[in-house]
Amino acid sequence: MKGNLLKQMLIAFILAIIVGLLLGPQAEYVQPLGDLFIRLIKFIMIPLIFSTLVVGVASTGNINVLGKLGGKTILYFLCTTLFAVTIGIVIALIISPGTGVSMNVGETTVDPNETEGILATLLAIIPTNPIGSLVEGNILQIIFFAIFVGIGITIVGEKAVQVKQFFDGFAEVMYAITNLVIKVAPIGIFGLIAPVVGTNGASVLLPLIKVLIAMALACLIHVIITYSLAVSKLGKMNPIEFFKGISPAALVAFSTSSSSGTLPVTIKNVEENLKVPKRVSSFVLPLGATINMDGTAIYHGVAVLFIAQVYGFDLTIIQYLTVVFTAVLASIGSAGVPGAGMIILTMVLASVNLPLEGIALIAGIDRILDMFRTSTNVIGDASAAVILSKSDRLENERLRETA
Repeated sequence: MKGNLLKQMLIAFILAIIVGLLLGPQAEYVQPLGDLFIRLIKFIMIPLIFSTLVVGVASTGNINVLGKLGGKTILYFLCTTLFAVTIGIVIALIISPGTGVSMNVGETTVDPNETEGILATLLAIIPTNPIGSLVEGNILQIIFFAIFVGIGITIVGEKAVQVKQFFDGFAEVMYAITNLVIKVAPIGIFGLIAPVVGTNGASVLLPLIKVLIAMALACLIHVIITYSLAVSKLGKMNPIEFFKGISPAALVAFSTSSSSGTLPVTIKNVEENLKVPKRVSSFVLPLGATINMDGTAIYHGVAVLFIAQVYGFDLTIIQYLTVVFTAVLASIGSAGVPGAGMIILTMVLASVNLPLEGIALIAGIDRILDMFRTSTNVIGDASAAVILSKSDRLENERLRETA
């Protein structure tokens, strides 16, 4: 059944490309199919994140274990994001996507004031109204609330058994609903991809083909080298088995351009295909969908170099280091929704005094670039779950030996 679903998704993807090329802008008529799938994903996303994260935190049974798990997760994401932006810069230097590009630069609609500082982002994680956060779908605040509900259940112990059982049951209900939603994924992929291909014809893509190549190549290198090494060395898993297991989620991420929206599929693939226990996946994956933005960091590296080359700016070593540092921090605060990377790009451009108007150069293909970076993000989330699962098993074995 898993293999059949993947085949159906691949067929839908290829068919969408053909239909998009044949129909052109008229392919937008199938957009409602994609919108339906997105709405179904959004329908299950918030309750699934909240319930699974509460269960994941409460299942650790030990505050010290939870702290170690969280610390290792964040450290892993920071390291891979650092590698990602560095790879993006290096590939952009080699390919030089902005060299020889002559395009009319209009005023960009992106306001640099839309990006928040790091301190503001960190403070905004704490909700003043947790219920309001659930209603508004504020992922960072929901994660904060869920973590502390799980911690509270752990601290209270036996008196909170019924509360934990409620969330256990609720999470199982959400898993069942997720399985139903995933069955319409091929239809959703067709409805999402065909309009993108139809709208962005060759006349728009050809002047920016080098940017697409640089982005795709950098993401491919990061996935094949960084994640393969991490999974094989730290997670003790065959990389081929890993990529096969997470491929359905990666394809959905490519179609939806939303790591948060893909989360239900990611959780399903990681637990069923990669055999990661729920107590790990329900903690690592929602956290990763929010703070792990390796693909976005690659995009920042490629986009900054592209814009600098178009405008004829030569960056210094200090400016390159500034781009790396800012991209890593900015990616952590980037929301896992379509288009967020372009907003955060203004912060990175401002850090090295590059014209913010340069964003208009790649705005037309940002949706396509978003597909590559989102797939990378989701694969990175899964790699973290595999590695932390192995670490969790070793930690439990160590505790049993010392008991």
